[in-house]
Amino acid sequence: MEIIELIKNAQKGDDQAFYELMQIHKIRLLIIAMSYLRNEGEALEALQEVTFRAYRSIKKVQQAEYFSTWLIRIMLNYCHDHIQKNKRYGDKSLIENKGETVDYSRSIEIEEALEKIDSHSREVIILKYYHDLKIKDIADILDKPESTIKTWLYKGLQALREQLEERSELNV
Repeated sequence: MEIIELIKNAQKGDDQAFYELMQIHKIRLLIIAMSYLRNEGEALEALQEVTFRAYRSIKKVQQAEYFSTWLIRIMLNYCHDHIQKNKRYGDKSLIENKGETVDYSRSIEIEEALEKIDSHSREVIILKYYHDLKIKDIADILDKPESTIKTWLYKGLQALREQLEERSELNV
């Protein structure tokens, strides 16, 4: 069954269709939660809560093609609220996910440099490069124009480059 058909069926109350939709999206949602919450238990709890919120509100999805974006936005909102409550932010999954292909110490440097740039740019960089989302999708998720996302991405990459250059100068 195609995703659009699953969404329409889920909106009509078909629990099996909703279950299949969540099966399709759960890995991506879990990775996003891990990158924001740094804790597997909290990420699983986030996935449960987002599943509940999506189930409760699936009838509000007006355009089926934006279901993934809508679901990711729910996850990001949950993660932001959770972080606000706990006053922390991070991305250990960057180290775990990239550790196999990138030098471990370099991953730590990148993570630390990401922590020092502004939150808008950091979020766009994480969504773009660690979750492989397109600018248009990020714009939809963050409810901002694509030009704003491109600006934040440009400024974020520039700030990240400066942070990494500063670190390499200190290590010489």
